[in-house]
Formats: sequence, structure tokens, C-alpha cells
Amino acid sequence: MRPDRRPVSPYYPLLLSLTLVGGLFIGRNMGGNEPGPLTILGLRQASAADKIGQVLDLIDRQYVDSVEKNALVDEVLQDILQRLDPHSYYITAAELQAAQEPLEGSFDGIGVEFAVQRDTVVVITTVEGGPSEALGIRAGDRILSADGKAMAGVKITNDEVMRTLRGPKGSEVNVQLQRGGKTPFDVTIKRGKVPINSVAVSLLSEDGTGYIKLVRFAKNTHEEFLKAADELRAQGMKRMVLDLRGNGGGYLTAAIDLADEFLSDGKTIVYTQGRNTPRRDVTASRSGRYEDIPLALLIDEGSASASEIVAGAIQDHDRGTIIGRRSFGKGLVQEHVDLPDHSAVRLTTARYYTPSGRSIQRPYGAGISYEEDIEDRYLHGELLSADSMRIDSSQVFTTAAGRKVYGGGGIMPDIFVPTDTAEGSHYLTELFFSGVLNQFAFDVADRERERLMAFGSPRSFAQRYQITEGLLRQLGEMARKEGIEEHPGDVQRSRRQLTTRIKAGIARNLWGNTGFYGIMLETDSVYLKALQQFGGGA
Repeated sequence: MRPDRRPVSPYYPLLLSLTLVGGLFIGRNMGGNEPGPLTILGLRQASAADKIGQVLDLIDRQYVDSVEKNALVDEVLQDILQRLDPHSYYITAAELQAAQEPLEGSFDGIGVEFAVQRDTVVVITTVEGGPSEALGIRAGDRILSADGKAMAGVKITNDEVMRTLRGPKGSEVNVQLQRGGKTPFDVTIKRGKVPINSVAVSLLSEDGTGYIKLVRFAKNTHEEFLKAADELRAQGMKRMVLDLRGNGGGYLTAAIDLADEFLSDGKTIVYTQGRNTPRRDVTASRSGRYEDIPLALLIDEGSASASEIVAGAIQDHDRGTIIGRRSFGKGLVQEHVDLPDHSAVRLTTARYYTPSGRSIQRPYGAGISYEEDIEDRYLHGELLSADSMRIDSSQVFTTAAGRKVYGGGGIMPDIFVPTDTAEGSHYLTELFFSGVLNQFAFDVADRERERLMAFGSPRSFAQRYQITEGLLRQLGEMARKEGIEEHPGDVQRSRRQLTTRIKAGIARNLWGNTGFYGIMLETDSVYLKALQQFGGGA
């Protein structure tokens, strides 16, 4: 999560000294005017922070080869912070701007948020509407190499990753990926403009159900949400589905402002507390525009941080129905501290708690495979069955209406909906990752644009346009030219997914996300469950 700037952390003097140890401690007398006892290395007795400075001083004066001290300090800082918890980290000056861009600017690239874990680049999430999302790249994928440059099993920095994966719009990068320990595969990604809008799409169904998908919590999220919601209400919205699936979070104030629109004045939204941080309650502070609208909120294992704050507040106050799968479980508060050399530290100083007292943060530490949690959930069956969800029965809390909810990490949905696997196939997967499916949809839209635009609107297109057997044969021919062969039964098994995604892909090329989501929601099991809760749908 990227919280708003708060008062400077009490740890700032220590962090500042660590950042500047490469120069400030050279020749410094640690014991006043009298020299202190010396070790066999010629180092005086010192505090932990001073000891680092003395060692760097020694390296600078006596090491056999020249050393780039600033780079060495960066590595030391990163190692120290990552030993604390999964979300405390150091950001170099070169990395800081790039780290903030998804929330504050735009850039040309492949459209993924990543982290370097154990010397391997891991996809945290794909950016909605970016090139990687369109190809089906997803959270947990390991990037082993890019254009022949190794990105696994070697020391690599965030800056090196960004320099390799970013590039001019239209240029291509060949990436080798690995998923779930299986055989690596190659994907060619055409770089493009990575959008930063928070609202991916807003739609209104014929029965008055408004659908808003938020993909991040950025500076303009609250303003974007209100604009989209107000437009839907002006068109006749009677109920709302707020989709936070895959939303990895962002600014704290954006989450608070959003929750405030659904909760009445004075109700707790979230509170924070830490060893050296007194409890701080954040409450709804005004009359929200959408306090009375029937609400369903969609979450999954990719919903993290700010998304979980909103979901927890809605659930604990029984303000709406939470539908989907258990959220990510990121509930550590990071204090952002800018340092004099334009680098920064994000240090965990507290935890987030829902109004009922639940900690959002899932367990971490020795013996826990924190980075492998999503894969572990799949292997444990949690994504397929509600009975497989790991509930900590020792952490029982109650909502405002007296319902039981559980702590232990993440937000458990009120209604569980498993991930869809019945219509998957090896053929469908290959079409995704080769880019053939996306390219085919573009080709159809491009060559028939005038005829297809004659449908007049995304809704008319969705209702009247049909994917014919002829189009499926054309797709098969394109796939074979790319070396992708159909396996017996694959097309039949995945027919609905194939036709839906081709049709949605064509619509995206014609009407953007409005066209794409308008079709994808027709077979979206989580969205359809929300409609059922409102008393409609299949």
C-alpha cells in the first residue's frame, strides 16, 4: 500500500544515519576527544548504526579494489528492511519516481507491477488495460528473462528490471515466464501506454444495476468514482456492484474517502495501531452520497491493502454483501520517509484493523512461505471450495448486526464463489499467452470496423453479434500457423470461453473497456452471484 504522507516517523534519525553512512562517519570520533578501545579490525566500539558507518569507512580506506559505496549502502539498507517484514523496503532515488508512476503518471511499458523476491522478478499484478493484462499474464508469474537478459537466480535491482521491460510504445520484448513451477514458456509483449485511471469501467444494466470496477486507489480515485457513480445514478442506477477484484491498493486517503461515501457520519472505517504508534481511529466524517444504495462488493485473492480496508469497513457495518474469495491479506502500515538524496524508506510502523478489531495482515515470518501464499491457496483447494478456506477459529469477531467474522489475514467473503476452471483447456491457455487470441480479435475488428460499428453501441453489439463457426475455424488456422495445435475436445470444452473472449476482444477494439466488460460480465460467475443477491440474474 502507498499511504498518504504522515508525520515523520520516530525512526527517521536512524534511517537517515544509515543512508548517509558512506560519508558522514569517515574520520568521526566515536568517543569524544579520547579514542575508544579498538577491535582487531581497527574499529571502535559503537552503536549498531555507527558500526555500519565504520565498516564502510574501513572498506573505503583499505579494501583491495575500488567500491561504489552508495550502491553498497543501498544493498545494506534493502537487506535490513526486508528482514523486518514483507512490506518494509528502501527505494533508491532512481527507483522512486518509477515506483510512484502507476498512481501519479503514465509510462510506456509492458504494464506489470513486480517485486524482486529471492533474486527472481515476480509479477504482483498486471495493470488493468495494459499489454500484459491483455495477454493473460497474472500475479505470481516469474519473469525468468527478458530479451535474453536473466532475471532469475541473479542479483538484479528494480531499476534494472524497469530499464529492461520499459521502452517506446510499439516496441517488443520477449519475456520468458514460469507459472507454478511448471515448464517455462515465452511470450512476446508489445509495449504500450500503460493507463493510470482508477475506474476501469462503469456500466449500467437494463434492470438498473450499476457496475464500477476500480483497479487502484490513486490520488484521483475518489473524484473518478463519484463522477462514474453520479453518471450511473443519473441514468437510473438503483443498486451498485463495486468490483475490487485484483485491486492491489494504493493511497490510504483514497480508500477512506471511498468508504465514507457508503457509511454514515461517525462510523469507524479503519484503525491503526503499533508498538510505538498509539491507536488512531479513522471515522466517516460527512454524509455520503451512496449511504442507502444496495451494495455488493467483489473481492478475490488479488484484492489487497486499500481494497481490504474498504471491504472490511463495509462488512463490519453490514453495509453491503462481500462476494468472491478471500482477499490478499496486506494490513501493515508503511511510514513513507523521503531522504535527503531523494531516495525513500517505507517502514512498517503499525497494522490496519477493521472496525470490529480484525487485523487484515496475514501471518509472515520464519517457516511461512509468504510469497507463495496464492499458489498455496490453490494447492490447498481454497480457490475452488469454501470448505478449504483456512479460517482461524480462535479469532472470532462480530459485525454491527452480530454476524461472526474471522481474523487471521485477509477479508473472508460473505458469499464464496470459486474460480472458474471447468471451461479451461491447454489450447485456450496457449491462445492467451501466444497473443493469438488478442491478435485475432484485433484483426476481425480492424477489417470489419465499419460494419461492426453499425451496431451503434456496445450493448447492441453484445446482444446481436454472434461468433460463427467460420470465425472459430479462422482462429484455428491462425493458431496452427503459430504452431498451436488443437487437442481433442479442447475447443468444445472451452467453446463458451473462446467465443466470449473473441467477442469481448472485438468489442474492446471498437469501444474500449465499456465494450469489453459489457460482454465479459455475461459469464462472470462472481458478478452473476451479485445479481442473484439483488434478486435478479440467473
